[in-house]
Amino acid sequence: MTRHIATAVAGLLTLLLAFAPASAKKRKELKVYISADMEGIGGVSTWKVQATSEGREFEKFARLMTLEVNAAIAGAFDAGATEVLVADAHGDAQNLDVELLDERARLIRAWPRPLGMAQGIDETTAAAILIGYHAGQDSPAATLAHTILGDGFKVKLNGTEVPEAGLAAAIAGDFGVPVVFLSGDQTIGEQARRLLGPIETVAVKQASGFHAATMLHPEESRRLIREGVKRGIERRASLQPYEVAQPVELEITFTKTVNAELAAYLPGVKRLGGDTVRFTAENMTDASKFLEAVTGLNTY
Repeated sequence: MTRHIATAVAGLLTLLLAFAPASAKKRKELKVYISADMEGIGGVSTWKVQATSEGREFEKFARLMTLEVNAAIAGAFDAGATEVLVADAHGDAQNLDVELLDERARLIRAWPRPLGMAQGIDETTAAAILIGYHAGQDSPAATLAHTILGDGFKVKLNGTEVPEAGLAAAIAGDFGVPVVFLSGDQTIGEQARRLLGPIETVAVKQASGFHAATMLHPEESRRLIREGVKRGIERRASLQPYEVAQPVELEITFTKTVNAELAAYLPGVKRLGGDTVRFTAENMTDASKFLEAVTGLNTY
């Protein structure tokens, strides 16, 4: 009987050892999210020439935008990512070259979408990356500084004015996801670190005004982005999600007074002044839906 038991135990150990290598090789899921804007892409200076589809250099900079996103994707996989989801978040959200994009990533395109520039983030996401972002409205020494619609449009969350990066980070925070990396000019990098903490940032240009900036070479920008994304993801445990206290008071200053008047017709909206309204949302997801609705009505 003892010999039979010993034989059975030996057989079981052999079976376990046979399966151990496969188990050891199995990687823990690491889902990374990338949101890509264009104003903060290296080399971009103006909407007229580079950042709108009518611009004479748009196709070139859509390609460069895609290559910066590819650098971020590569950095994510360098850090152990098992899945990367990319959201095109500039203009009509149809800028990234789908053939040039790294084939390991999946892509979200076009509007409308309830989470706006952060569409696709959920509770399974481990880290968020913001590529090509820009400073908020009225920022000095910042390339193409604006918030969503520009020309005076501003957004506050619980009394704190935020750039578009802050909105994306707050939505990510709703799901417990930290933003770990941002690229753009030096001004949005500074704004992001003040708002989000010591995240990794890369300045692909040094802005000296609204248009003028000193640019890095595209290859250098991509090298720094890849390295920075890898560091950010590896440091994710030390970085905190940007969690806005609930309920969320969303304050919007419109570019046109009549838009504030119309928004104030909606239930739950309080008009604070000629061009400013406040909406109290249960969470950032609902705040984003309201913001997307009131900014998108004249767009589609």
